[in-house]
Amino acid sequence: MSGIAAYIDHTLLKPEASREDILKVCEEAVKYKFASVCTNPVWTALVHNTLKGSGVKTCAVVGFPFGATPTDVKVYEARGANLDGADEVDMVINVAAARAGDRSSLFTDIAAVADAVHAGGALLKVILETHFLTDEQKVLVCEVAAEAGADFVKTSTGFTGGGATVEDIKLMRGAVGSALGVKASGGVRSIEDAKSMLEAGATRIGASSSVAIVNGETTTSGY
Repeated sequence: MSGIAAYIDHTLLKPEASREDILKVCEEAVKYKFASVCTNPVWTALVHNTLKGSGVKTCAVVGFPFGATPTDVKVYEARGANLDGADEVDMVINVAAARAGDRSSLFTDIAAVADAVHAGGALLKVILETHFLTDEQKVLVCEVAAEAGADFVKTSTGFTGGGATVEDIKLMRGAVGSALGVKASGGVRSIEDAKSMLEAGATRIGASSSVAIVNGETTTSGY
């Protein structure tokens, strides 16, 4: 078992995931001591109750996977995740606002969710969807996320194409400095992938291939 497990959010976000699938992911997370279990919000309470006392955090997504929902809806989702026991919340930004360079809309969206998440004692990760953005737009979102009170910036959902790259992790780390965490997600499927992301400046990895990664295997499927 690799020490890299402590950096991994063990992730299951498929819409067809069953209760049994979620419980299996929780069992794996406890066994391998992953950082968290990240699921859709319908499973947050189950994950929280299953992981209670294990040291593994509960993570929920908000505005997932497109980010194209009104801010008040994202806030409502975040509050619900808090009530259900989320320790961390991963929100998708308003990608259109980022592409338009609309700093004000980005700030309003992220800050409102950050306030809601922090009120519940949780941390906020902000998902950029890097493959839709230019480097200039990625830096803009990172800067706004820091100003708006986010705790992490994150590359991708893994659901709309693209994924984490070493180049993006370096760019994002440079944009936020040491103030925020950086999460690499989407396409991390081997221990080599994970190590390269950490060396580039990531402090968390999002993966559904977590067990394969820590066992030194490579998979071509999954988030």
